[in-house]
Amino acid sequence: MPSVTYADVVEALPRVHAALTPTALLEWPGLSELLGCRLYLKHENHQPTGAFKVRGGINLVSTLSPAEREAGIIACSTGNHGQSLAFAARRFGVRCTIVVPEGNNPGKNRAIRLFGAELIEHGRDFDEARDYLEKVVAPRGGRYVHSANEPKLIAGVGSMGVEIFDRLPEPPDVIFVAIGLGSGVCGAGIVARARGRNTKVIGVQAEGASAVTQSWKTGQWQETAEAATWAEGVATRRPANLTLELMRSVLDDVVLVSDDELRRACRLILEQTHNIAEGAGAAALASAIKTRERWAGKTVVAIVSGGNLDLSRLPEILAAG
Repeated sequence: MPSVTYADVVEALPRVHAALTPTALLEWPGLSELLGCRLYLKHENHQPTGAFKVRGGINLVSTLSPAEREAGIIACSTGNHGQSLAFAARRFGVRCTIVVPEGNNPGKNRAIRLFGAELIEHGRDFDEARDYLEKVVAPRGGRYVHSANEPKLIAGVGSMGVEIFDRLPEPPDVIFVAIGLGSGVCGAGIVARARGRNTKVIGVQAEGASAVTQSWKTGQWQETAEAATWAEGVATRRPANLTLELMRSVLDDVVLVSDDELRRACRLILEQTHNIAEGAGAAALASAIKTRERWAGKTVVAIVSGGNLDLSRLPEILAAG
């Protein structure tokens, strides 16, 4: 399987920035005081799709061959990958079909449709939806865009890492990134290895959906029977080949956080920054809080990977202590 390099990220930059402006990287004093460090949030929730994945969608769809554009694209998603591709497909005039699990975040479903894609709902979770896509939808035709095993996606996503290093006067000590299948943490890690030799990159997963963490730590492919978390952006039961391979060289550690810790981090972001984060979007901050003793006096970046919260979750977030 092909790898992804820093040169690939640099090549993707003009394509990404032709469509998307760099997102804010802001230090929030209340969060810095809480953690005892300089805490910056990278606001990928400010993207036009509300999540970081649009960077990869723009890069990949802009480089499709004429035959691939004619055939259209198909993908499986819990929402943000789907929105990314739908957004890019509309920009470049490409047909797009997205399969999501039944009961998926309704706001994400609506956004995918509003961007002009066909939406199919099938399966109890992401992995069942993906199996349906690969067995039933893919044989009908179209360029299948996997949410992780795509070098162009990872290279495009890496542009957010470049923006972090371009914005800060000195490389950060650590960057926290949520892991669903790992395109975000791989993109950030590739850039960090090239631009900040001493910058640690730490991935974050939910305790109830830790297949990627188990696989990375043991060196053996691991799957779980379920993805037991309310945060659909990190609710995966098995890894992806390309990102798992890349993580072995660009990832320093993985932290598991509970669903309650995700809720508290969502609430803190709302309280301290007046931004709404979805569960996966708050995972980076949750892990920074959980390990804050390690970062006293350091410069810490937590990527708010998405803000597409199902608002029915808001009462439980507001109730989190």
